[in-house]
Amino acid sequence: MPFIPLHDTTPRYLIAKPLTAWSLLAVSAFVFLIQVLAGEEGFIRMVYGLGTIPATLTGEAELAETLVLVDPWVTLLTYQFLHGDFMHLFGNMLYLWVFGDNVEDAMGHVRFLLFYLLCGVLAALAQLGIDPASTTPLIGASGAISGVLGAYLILHPKAKVLVPVVVIPLYLPAWLLLVFWFGFQFVALADGGGSNVAWWAHIGGFVAGAALIPIFRYRAVPLFGLGDPPGGVTLRRGVGWQREQKGRDGTRRGPWG
Repeated sequence: MPFIPLHDTTPRYLIAKPLTAWSLLAVSAFVFLIQVLAGEEGFIRMVYGLGTIPATLTGEAELAETLVLVDPWVTLLTYQFLHGDFMHLFGNMLYLWVFGDNVEDAMGHVRFLLFYLLCGVLAALAQLGIDPASTTPLIGASGAISGVLGAYLILHPKAKVLVPVVVIPLYLPAWLLLVFWFGFQFVALADGGGSNVAWWAHIGGFVAGAALIPIFRYRAVPLFGLGDPPGGVTLRRGVGWQREQKGRDGTRRGPWG
């Protein structure tokens, strides 16, 4: 990972708890536990049966019947919940924990689930477009998480993120870290990268997230950190925030009408 996020300073305005992000984290951890408990043979079968293999989608290869668990196109969803080892899982879930709650806050629980899964699908398709003949299974939440990072950059570029620099934790601008993260993907590609890392899925997911956030966010949620808090939300000293929307009496009790 090009940097390790520990915390961000962006408050949530519209949801009390990021239930979808927490649920995705829990499901991913549970699926990994199943992978481990399945033993080596079961682990491999899950990777090949539920991971996305580009060549099986393009028709250039066919998976052995004993390994087929779902239709190849369904693996565009299932691959997002598989991981290769604990550090693979931990890294992805750490990014989801730090950045996911604010992206979920901008669109609500259900929209965030759709956004997350769609970013993961588009990330896999980006990898497929670059290497359609690959027979290596694509697994991991990295593509979907990349979409979350792209959305966060568009939503909160001026936020501060706590990261360890050498051994000293420092708060740095989100735009600096996320632009660096995105650029790192291309540097890794130019350098040959790790043969087991789907760099183009990261890039595709990030671009998808940045492009989709204006569509998925609530209309009152500003982009680029302009006009925070969202329209219709009033901050009050001592009691935090309060939603308002226009009622019959002319007062505002919520941002969505």
